[in-house]
Amino acid sequence: SILRCLEAAGLRVQVVPGRTPASEVLALAPAGVVLSNGPGDPAPLDFAVETAGALARALPTLGICLGHQLLGLAFGGRTVKLKFGHRGINHPVLDRRTGVVEVTSQNHGFAVDPESLAGSEFELTHVSGNDGTLEGMAHRTLPVLSCQYHPEAGAGPHDARVWFAAFRKLIDARGAQGAARQ
Repeated sequence: SILRCLEAAGLRVQVVPGRTPASEVLALAPAGVVLSNGPGDPAPLDFAVETAGALARALPTLGICLGHQLLGLAFGGRTVKLKFGHRGINHPVLDRRTGVVEVTSQNHGFAVDPESLAGSEFELTHVSGNDGTLEGMAHRTLPVLSCQYHPEAGAGPHDARVWFAAFRKLIDARGAQGAARQ
């Protein structure tokens, strides 16, 4: 579903394995990168944290679920195991910037600790309406954003698809900046 949503946003998609080093991804000259979902505890995934950080510092980046957690770790945050994971549909998530509540689909047992990012380079944009868990963030200077839940899953039915449009805007803005410099 992530691939379909990216294509619906007008993006061409190329998938690479999760262990692909940042240098190989950058050699493909993508306009942006999506760090997608995956299972388990992100903390021991040093290779993925390093790759996420390198890519996010070079390209417009969207992190989804595990990708969100990897970005949190790559920028100095910590992750925590939730006492009760977030599973299933109809999880309310508040966009703190707009006051809009998105109805989301979730499947994770770990979360980025918001205290570990206090005063960081990230604006903490979304929180769980159920337990206050950090659900989304946007970098203050880099074209990087991420969400803990699954914006492609259509729980609302399409409440969270705004993430793909926002990612497309980051890519378009980056392209316009490059054209202005030439």
